[in-house]
Amino acid sequence: MSNARRIEWQLAAPDAELTTLRAGDAVELSGRVLTLRDASAARLAHALTRQGELPVSLEHRIMYAVGPSPAKPGQVIGSAGPTTTARMARYLPALFAAGVRAIIGKGELHGADAEAFTQSGVLYLAAIGGLGALLAKQIREAHVVAYPELGPEALFELELTAFPAVVIIDRHGHNLHDIARMQWRTEP
Repeated sequence: MSNARRIEWQLAAPDAELTTLRAGDAVELSGRVLTLRDASAARLAHALTRQGELPVSLEHRIMYAVGPSPAKPGQVIGSAGPTTTARMARYLPALFAAGVRAIIGKGELHGADAEAFTQSGVLYLAAIGGLGALLAKQIREAHVVAYPELGPEALFELELTAFPAVVIIDRHGHNLHDIARMQWRTEP
């Protein structure tokens, strides 16, 4: 973890750039993401398993596990802190097969949940929970692209600018939580 790097990452960057990111890297994300919550994840996965039409392409997309609160007057979006990724884990393989290349969320992933990321070559990034109001300041645009009836669980497209996150699972299968656990066990 002491070798962590700070990287600015333009989300529209070529796919090969994702391979250079390592577990523990601090990144500042700029570009467009789709949101992901339990209900929208279920709908997207259901559409994919039934070969239904998606409301938006998931090819080369980054998804942020968040259910933003409504914007107050003058705001782009309300509080927008990450939600627990593991709750949506059962839907992720279908989303990965549709082209999603990274998930931003919070919480540890292990076993089959973490393996789904590694096998698909998808990055898992964490944003810091409890900072929803501050993270919202890094969102320049927000609009619903599908499932408006789901309220905060609707599918939004967000424009991020210098949004802070940490790479947890990289494309080489390294998991920052496992690395940290191993280091803590070996320290005197």
